[in-house]
Amino acid sequence: MPTGLNDLIGIEHSKLGYFQELQQKIVELRSANIESEKNRREIAAILDGITDVMMVLSTDLRIISVNRVFTELFGDISPEGRFCYEIFRQQDTPCPECPAFRSLETGEVNKENAFFRIKGRKLQFDMVASPLTSPDLSEPLVLIFKRDVTKEREYQAKYYQAEKMATIGMLATGVAHEVNNPLMAISGYAEGLRRRLDAVGPLLPPEAAEDFREYTQTILNECNRCRDIVRGLLDFGHPSSAYFTPVNLNHVVTETLQLLHYHLKKQPPLEVNIRLAPALPDIYAEAPQLKQVLLNLLINATDAIGMNPGAITVRTFPDEDGYICLQVEDTGCGIPEKHMGKLFDPFFTTKGVGRGIGIGLSTCYRIVSEHKGDISVTSRPGLGSTFTVRLPVNQESNNA
Repeated sequence: MPTGLNDLIGIEHSKLGYFQELQQKIVELRSANIESEKNRREIAAILDGITDVMMVLSTDLRIISVNRVFTELFGDISPEGRFCYEIFRQQDTPCPECPAFRSLETGEVNKENAFFRIKGRKLQFDMVASPLTSPDLSEPLVLIFKRDVTKEREYQAKYYQAEKMATIGMLATGVAHEVNNPLMAISGYAEGLRRRLDAVGPLLPPEAAEDFREYTQTILNECNRCRDIVRGLLDFGHPSSAYFTPVNLNHVVTETLQLLHYHLKKQPPLEVNIRLAPALPDIYAEAPQLKQVLLNLLINATDAIGMNPGAITVRTFPDEDGYICLQVEDTGCGIPEKHMGKLFDPFFTTKGVGRGIGIGLSTCYRIVSEHKGDISVTSRPGLGSTFTVRLPVNQESNNA
């Protein structure tokens, strides 16, 4: 479970209190003799007592001192004298979100949150920067505190998603009870009309009798379709099994499209193409979770197309590596290159306020990973995007 808000506030206040004590101690040591090797060791010893990444920077963001957590994170490197953005961003210019500059300008503590790719992993850090100023220092310094909150934010995303799913489950239960009762009445009366038509049909003109039969059959067919939609929504909100079972991906696509039938139909000229491979092998999965993945991808595709005419293509197919693939392609606005590396990060979104909080694709990534698969995206700005989910066929032994 994620850390409670009060606990987070308490941790934040306690760390900031210790943070302020560190400022004073470091200023005293640096004021005594900024070039003293002994002072450097004392500063390093203080920083080593912190369980998060901490650094002392010069005004041009060169690293003066780091703690042991920095070394554990980056390995055996010599950071002293190097620019922090050179190490954290592998770039030649300062990060635009760097709080150190604002801290030096305002003389106050500044906070920021940012993602960094370190050793092939994308990590999220809460950063706190505070100026170290004293008349005895030859130049102002900046103390940087970076706390790895990657797992914490992932837990938060799971928590929010669980809350959303619980709400959907409650809504689905209410909808099922409220809709099923009138559906049963409509279906029952339509069935009664059809039986009576068999008796009174010869008394009616042939054309009228055929019309009545067509109308009653259409009512029955639509009632059955509504019942399937309600059942699919109920299964989506309340998975019947927490275990992986054999699932046909084509059935998942068909049932999910039923749930989104109205959403897709109300879009402006929107063409939905379905390309399902026949005789697709079953995979071991949780069908409601795969529906959730496809729902997110389809909704994102319609958002990318917006109010413009466009097309969405849903494909299933086996690839050459023995995986079963689900692909959603759209002709929407595409994804800028600068956003490609952030798509699956929790809380990253390019949508406007009220249209999403940025946990849809991160949830898709988590679900697909739990199914021992992978999800990837290709995109061309202005031309569209393609998301591909690959799932192994034989997962029974991995998820028993």
